[in-house]
Amino acid sequence: MNPITIDQLLAGVGHETGTSPWREVTQAMIDQFADATDDHQFIHCDPERAARETPFGGTIAHGFLTLSLLSTMAYETIPPLQGADIGINQGFETVKFVAPVRSGARIRTRFVLAQAKVRPSGWVEIAHDVTIEIEGSKKPALTARWLTLTKVEPAAP
Repeated sequence: MNPITIDQLLAGVGHETGTSPWREVTQAMIDQFADATDDHQFIHCDPERAARETPFGGTIAHGFLTLSLLSTMAYETIPPLQGADIGINQGFETVKFVAPVRSGARIRTRFVLAQAKVRPSGWVEIAHDVTIEIEGSKKPALTARWLTLTKVEPAAP
């Protein structure tokens, strides 16, 4: 993916940046996330019990697992800034978990550039409105406003 300039970034405010490729959320991913976070609730880790005792028909991904996949989907979708040498996740203004992601479902993210501001220090504040869609679902998995900072080295004279 070719880097974009600051001017191109600023011109893109209010427009869709792109949509990531589809990504399957597997039971193995869910189990690994459960191990990493010590969240082994049966709705995530016990397919038979989750099928019997929940309205989901089986296990579902942790909401935070779904949210954490934004990093890789952004890397696959959003062009880097020319001269950028570091990017930092600054957090979220809003996050809303709308619909569960069932084990085996495919998700993708739509990124809309909501704001971009260049600080005098060379840091660029970026806000994306993100929607993680679930293939075949009318409702998204989640919506959020994601804040990041990118350090851009000044162009050589």
